[in-house]
Amino acid sequence: MSDSPLEVRLSYHLALTFSEREALRSLERRERSYRAGEIVLCEGQSTDSLFVVSSGWLHGSVKLPNGDRQIQRFYFVGDVTTTLSLAWGYSAATLQAVNDATLFEMPKDAFGRLFRSHPRLGAMLFAVSTAEQVAMADRLTSMGRTDGFTRIATLLLDVRSRLRVVDDLRGSSFELPLTQKDLGDAVGLTKTHVNRSLKALEATGLVERDGRLIRITDVDRLAELVNFVDRHGVIATDWLPPVGAEAPVTAQ
Repeated sequence: MSDSPLEVRLSYHLALTFSEREALRSLERRERSYRAGEIVLCEGQSTDSLFVVSSGWLHGSVKLPNGDRQIQRFYFVGDVTTTLSLAWGYSAATLQAVNDATLFEMPKDAFGRLFRSHPRLGAMLFAVSTAEQVAMADRLTSMGRTDGFTRIATLLLDVRSRLRVVDDLRGSSFELPLTQKDLGDAVGLTKTHVNRSLKALEATGLVERDGRLIRITDVDRLAELVNFVDRHGVIATDWLPPVGAEAPVTAQ
């Protein structure tokens, strides 16, 4: 059996046992396909499911009072989406496919049983979610206190960092299937300012573009220039429950 997306995602940080791998695979059975631009869930829509990304990119956005949108975060292979809905029973954001995507629909109660039967996996998922929230806070801080050059550079570095974990990206080149409007909605800029910022990045020689292909020629230099901190590459696991700490599973 091939590795599951969530299994690959967590294996980057943790050597999983056979039992843990089987538990993750058991969650990924109800596959759904979505076309580019298709909405999976609307903001405020009632839901009793989470989704694991199997292929493609998605983003979560909220509608602003003036009718515009704010893209809060992007989702890649192995990511668990709509986790914020766990607190209320409805989606806190609109989940939309950026390109053609496939998702595994996962009932919340199955997700809850995973925490009970495999607490080490639950703790690891919590740690990954925490890292994602900190990275999002970094980007929001960047939006509030920096110029367009820094905002776009921070976003590109964050995407590259996440793709290294979730999609086994090697090197510093990656495809960016986002429009300039998508980029602007993610960092609080107009399309005109996004275009200017991308050109300014290219002028430094630190970023090259060829259609959708992005190449960061000197990752360390660009990260230093915009004060970027990689929140995804390393996540501490020394505090996780030991293997074998699983709670007994009761009959349903």
